[in-house]
Amino acid sequence: MAFSSPASARPQRSPDEVEDIILRKILLVSLTPLANPGPAVAYLELTAAELLSESRPLLALRDAAERLLIDRLSLPDPPAGSPTPFAFLVSAFRRAADEARKISTIRDAALRARLAASIAHLRALILSYARIVAGNPDTFPSQPGAQHPAAELLVFLLAEAADPLDPTPGPGAPPPPGFIDEFFSGADYDSIETAMGELYELLRQSVDKVSALGDFQRPLRVLRRLVGIPNCAKALVNHPKWIPKNQIMFIGEGRVMELYSVLGAFFHVSAIRDREFASKPDVGQQCFSEASSRRPADLLSSFTTIKSVMNGLYDGLKDILLTLLKNLDTREKVLEYIAEVINKNASRSGMQVDPLKCASSGMFVNLSAVMLRLCEPFLDNMESKKDKIDVKYLFCNNRIDFKDLTAINASSEEVSSWIESINNEHAQNNASGEARFVESQEATSSGKNSASSQLRCSKKNFSFVCECFFMTSRVLNLGLMKAISDFKHISQQLARFEDDLESNRAVRDQGGGSPQLEQDITRLEKIVEILSQDKLCYEAQILRDGAFLQRALSFYRLMILWSVNLVGGFKMPLPSQCSKEFACIPEHFLDDAMDLLVLTSRIPKALESFVLDDFLSFIIMFMGSTSYIKNPYLRAKMVEVLNCWMPQRSGLSSTASLFEGHQLCLDYLVRNLLKLYVDIEFTGSHTQFFDKFNIRHNIAELLEYLWDVPSHRNAWRQIAKEEEKGVYLNFLNFLINDSIYLLDESLNKILELKEIEAEMTNTVEWERRPAQEREERLRVFHQWENIVRFDMRLANEDVGMLAFTSEQIPAPFLLPEMVERVASMLNYFLLQLAGPQRKSLTVKDPEKYEFKPKQLLKQIATIYVHISRGDKESVFPAAISKDGRAYNDQLFASAANILWKIGGDPKIIQEFMQLAGRAKAAASEAMDAEAILGDIPDEFLDPIQYTLMKDPVTLPSSKVTVDRPVIIRHLLSDSTDPFNRSHLTQDMLIPNTELKLQIEEFVQSQQLRKRTAAVSEIGQADGADDMAE
Repeated sequence: MAFSSPASARPQRSPDEVEDIILRKILLVSLTPLANPGPAVAYLELTAAELLSESRPLLALRDAAERLLIDRLSLPDPPAGSPTPFAFLVSAFRRAADEARKISTIRDAALRARLAASIAHLRALILSYARIVAGNPDTFPSQPGAQHPAAELLVFLLAEAADPLDPTPGPGAPPPPGFIDEFFSGADYDSIETAMGELYELLRQSVDKVSALGDFQRPLRVLRRLVGIPNCAKALVNHPKWIPKNQIMFIGEGRVMELYSVLGAFFHVSAIRDREFASKPDVGQQCFSEASSRRPADLLSSFTTIKSVMNGLYDGLKDILLTLLKNLDTREKVLEYIAEVINKNASRSGMQVDPLKCASSGMFVNLSAVMLRLCEPFLDNMESKKDKIDVKYLFCNNRIDFKDLTAINASSEEVSSWIESINNEHAQNNASGEARFVESQEATSSGKNSASSQLRCSKKNFSFVCECFFMTSRVLNLGLMKAISDFKHISQQLARFEDDLESNRAVRDQGGGSPQLEQDITRLEKIVEILSQDKLCYEAQILRDGAFLQRALSFYRLMILWSVNLVGGFKMPLPSQCSKEFACIPEHFLDDAMDLLVLTSRIPKALESFVLDDFLSFIIMFMGSTSYIKNPYLRAKMVEVLNCWMPQRSGLSSTASLFEGHQLCLDYLVRNLLKLYVDIEFTGSHTQFFDKFNIRHNIAELLEYLWDVPSHRNAWRQIAKEEEKGVYLNFLNFLINDSIYLLDESLNKILELKEIEAEMTNTVEWERRPAQEREERLRVFHQWENIVRFDMRLANEDVGMLAFTSEQIPAPFLLPEMVERVASMLNYFLLQLAGPQRKSLTVKDPEKYEFKPKQLLKQIATIYVHISRGDKESVFPAAISKDGRAYNDQLFASAANILWKIGGDPKIIQEFMQLAGRAKAAASEAMDAEAILGDIPDEFLDPIQYTLMKDPVTLPSSKVTVDRPVIIRHLLSDSTDPFNRSHLTQDMLIPNTELKLQIEEFVQSQQLRKRTAAVSEIGQADGADDMAE
């Protein structure tokens, strides 16, 4: 049937007839039999019969529009290829728009107005029924297997959200202009709730297991558009999969939140590989396969692409959450969602994370980036906003449980006790508040209920700034900081496997090939390739995103400001009593801050233009305080941060002014470093013996740098003077202990390395060995090489520190409890470097192991001379000669000859030989003194050293008497009684004055006896001469 255009409507047609033509054209219906029936236009025979029975003309007019629309949609058995009810309604909406545009040319204003009203009425009906069909697809007949109306709606939404830069073309044609806006804007919540439920599920599925290189941008734009519509936003947070409750076998709640929640699917989009639920396309394979052979420009392009697409995701998700947070109807649900994600993934903070129980690193890195964006408004105004962060949120909020986290300096019992005191105080305040309320007003029931409600809710009335701050701190711990930890672990694994691969290839190159070895090489090559891709994916999403790291640094700067505020601000010394508020905050708050500073300090330009003063003040305040920060490893991380900031390492000129112009730094840095050097001896960890060397390595490097800064060197000298018998003596003792152990261990390992080198040099014998044995020996060789290199580096640092400190601060080296220890150490080093066995330490490439025997010998001689120059009481030569293990006078002559040959300082060599002469004289005097004393009673001998006691003291627990210098030397390393392991400190020693007097009397009597005997001998000799005459 042909329709005439209203613009060319013949004058003889009535307004009813014109309206009939337009409405039938929009609905594709006829009320009279069709001359040429077709699939598009439907003859509504029953509708026509009803109109005739009602004595109405067979015209499609406004008052019959809804009946016509329903009957058109209700046609039974739609033929194959016919549109679904929803698709028909969309096309009808388009035809209505076309007709509305056409009637604008009609000159008759009254007719034009009538037609416009009829079209608008029909258009509203079309939208209304489109909503009904979208929510209830079975309302009208459709073909079996027809797609859900929500799927058609999603296609329209995706088409409208298309962008020329999207990686794939749109899924279909766009909807009629205005359809989407009118479909949602004119709807009430109930009319679209069901449709939106299905739509959000389809939207979730559209980004399910899509990677950063996949097509997630269009669905993200759709979601961002929908949450801007209040009823759609409400439908989202009320969706069954807003916080999924379904339980899946073998899948934990944390993983369920990621895989099945609507937002979780978007947060899962990442460049970081998820091995259990892999996303496509594979970012590692596509961007970083065989990275070692790629051009740097190609890798840089991949980094830039990933950074760009991920920031697009972050911005979109931030806009979505912010829109929902601004909506009072949805805000609470958003906070609940974030809290559930945190709570159900709390185990991500552990060393081993079960990937089936917890959400992926990719999701949490994304959530970290989004939360930081939500924090930006108050990060820009830290000083004014930090007071809004209430520490009581940690224990009084009803969203996130912080109580099970390790506190900074409080046990779980102490935290529980403090929470109980807060609750008691709160209850008392509530009780008094209610009493005042009752006294001041007539207690109506409504008033009572209102007051009670207000009082009960007061404990959770925290500001958004407060909630966002603490939620972000947890998200960063489980997300960004955990991912950084994973990145370090992957890097370490990669380095180990690369070493193994290199060792295996070396074995093959040396003729040790075997089928098993080839299999091992192939296996290692695959592992190295996978780990390399993983490492680069982490680097692309995190380390290469400077803005991401800067936001995180800003957040942790606020964390530092807030934490310091709990102890009264940036001032020293700290209060003697640590406040409960500070003691109970989670340790990871500060630990994460230090980890991030270490990471960013090692990334070129990551700290450029970032103000570090607050971080430095915080580190100096707490680095040396065990009463505020209990964990020694956390305090050690603070040193690691400072180590990274040394100007020669950071590459930033601004860090020099930090160390040289910061008042807290000038006053306290050296003192706290020395204290930490001592404290780190006992960390409580099963790896404490090895950990201390890594930590002291950082401290030693920092101290060496500070020694060259005059103001810090002066502070060092002052501390050595004030703490000569305290922390400085302990520092010196551990420095000597470490030097002896490290050098001894290194030299022994060098001998073992030489043994393997000799085996490999004898190629005939070496090739006769089984390949597996050769492979094992090579592995041992490389392992020992690394150990020697590390130990030697630390030994060089320690000896260097002894050299420069002994020059200007010799006094502590000469204390009674220290001088013999120092002399024994130097004698032992001299024996190793200048003794008969020195030639056995010759290796092919000493620099490879950082073994510098010439430099070490020069430093040892220098230390001897420096201490000798400060020896006003001549105790040092006697201490040198008393060492029975390593001392002999020929050793000094041999060392001097070597020093002349290697170009030692002539003045140092001359003074060194003069000291050797004094030591030789002291040895002779000691032998004479020993001869004078004869047999010493056992009760006068120190039970540890078996030497004559000079200052005997009694140990309070074991009641054993020992010489004071000997026991003090022991206590410097071990604060226990050596005879029964009970606790012991210097101030607990009991002077044994009676025994001291007995010893002095014994010495005097022996000396007198010797003199008397000598005089007698002289007299007898004179008498003999007289008789001879």
